[in-house]
Amino acid sequence: MASAARFLLLRAMLLAAAIAGALSDPTPLQDFCVADLQAATTSPVDGFSCRPQASVVDDDFFSTAIAAAASTNNPFGVNSTRATASTFPGLNTLGVSITRVDMAPGGLNPPHSHPRASELVMVLKGEVTVGFTSSANRLYSKVVRENELFIVPRGLQHFQLNTGAGDAMFVAMFDSQSPGVVTPTFAMFATKPAMPMEVLTKTFLTSQDEVTAMKSKFAGF
Repeated sequence: MASAARFLLLRAMLLAAAIAGALSDPTPLQDFCVADLQAATTSPVDGFSCRPQASVVDDDFFSTAIAAAASTNNPFGVNSTRATASTFPGLNTLGVSITRVDMAPGGLNPPHSHPRASELVMVLKGEVTVGFTSSANRLYSKVVRENELFIVPRGLQHFQLNTGAGDAMFVAMFDSQSPGVVTPTFAMFATKPAMPMEVLTKTFLTSQDEVTAMKSKFAGF
């Protein structure tokens, strides 16, 4: 009996380890792996090739990628500045990245998802409504103020809306060096090649003229 119990415990531990490994980037096999962005073959999902450690310097672990505000002069009133392995080579294989999001009054970061990461939002300026929808189409949302946090589970559709009186800014932290982003409006109306018209008209229960008008709004993205 004791042997059987130990076997079941071992199986449970192995299963838990396998699940944990599937929920984030792979565990690194060395202290660090500063990305060699000039290597002939690179994969931003699985990790870039490592530069020789003898060539690594202090500045490889430092970045100003999100230090400056980005222009919000666009239809959504929002702009994202990312620090991922492709812009901050020291992040390579470490399973983390961060994005700065600047928002004009009323600015919206449209509904989107990150297929490879959960997102932890921390508001640094202003007041931002953050929300996500579950697979049961339940909306969870909260007004998040300065120094407050909101977590978005991996892969779920979510948005951020500036509901304060002035500009807003937050940082989004991810448990992946390359979280990816899928924005449904772009994925429907701005694909190359174009999404079949029949798919769009049936999906939105509308006419070809209305779909064409909607696609024209996203032609510049």
